[in-house]
Amino acid sequence: MTGALFEITFYLAAPFWLLMIFAPTWSGTARVAASPLTVLPVLAVYTVLAVPVFPELWTAVSSPDIDTFRDLTALAGGAGAVWAQVIAWDLLLGQWMYLQSRKLGLPPLLMGPLLVLTILLSPFGLLIFLAVRTVRLRRRETLAA
Repeated sequence: MTGALFEITFYLAAPFWLLMIFAPTWSGTARVAASPLTVLPVLAVYTVLAVPVFPELWTAVSSPDIDTFRDLTALAGGAGAVWAQVIAWDLLLGQWMYLQSRKLGLPPLLMGPLLVLTILLSPFGLLIFLAVRTVRLRRRETLAA
C-alpha cells in the first residue's frame, strides 16, 4: 500500500499543475490556484504515510541530523511521507508563483517552462522566478517614476 500511495501522490497534484501550465489565462485556473485547499488530497496521503512512522518522523524533525533523517527515509512510510510533503509544498509554491506571474503580467510562455522546472527541481525554479520577479518589479518602478 505504501508504494501505491507514493505513486499516487504526484497524480493528486498534477491536475493543478496542468491548469497553471496549459490553461493559465482561464479564469477557473486563477480561482483554483488561489485556494490552499488544493493540497488537501496530498496531505491526506502524507497523514496516512506519516502516522505509522510518527516516532521516527518526530525524532528526525525534533533533533535533526543526517543520520536520523537517513533512518526515516530508509523506511518506506518515511520516504513516502517526505515525498508527499515535498509535493504539497511544491504545489503551494507553484500556485504562489502562478498568482504572482498573473499580477505581474508575465507571459505564459515564460511561466509554463518555469513551472515545469519548479515541479522537477523547485529550488531552481524558485530562484529563477524570484530573479524574473525582481526584474519585473524594478521595471515597473522605473516606469512609474
